[in-house]
Amino acid sequence: MKTIRQVSAGGIVFKLITNHQSLITNRLWLVGQHSQHKGWVFLKGLVGDKDTDESKEAAALREVEEEGGIKARIVINEPIVVSYEYVWKNELIKKTVYYYLMEYISGNTKNHDWEMSDVKFLPEDEIKKTLTYPSDKLAFEKALKLI
Repeated sequence: MKTIRQVSAGGIVFKLITNHQSLITNRLWLVGQHSQHKGWVFLKGLVGDKDTDESKEAAALREVEEEGGIKARIVINEPIVVSYEYVWKNELIKKTVYYYLMEYISGNTKNHDWEMSDVKFLPEDEIKKTLTYPSDKLAFEKALKLI
């Protein structure tokens, strides 16, 4: 079986919502349901698939905008790194993902591209129940420690 190594970058994006009556701020998190495998994931994609000189940070911001329909900003420059393997079309894919903690700036999740069948912001407890893959759950736990 052929082995392919891939490097992806993406965002673990939060949005702050303030209840003006009680002045309580809640944090919502962005997730998407992948159109092909149907898993709920953080938004990410290959680094350099459109521009070979693309940085991990630029790829992460681009993927969040394409797949999520929103603009975000990186709030911590040190990425959360996770690695995993899977088999696709008789090839072993060894993937390393660099997730950046990001804050929502603008946009609408309804403007996501075809790679995601659904994109939404959810509270922390729902994210933990919704994420499909162990690597995303691990990345989320690491992100929560950075906040």
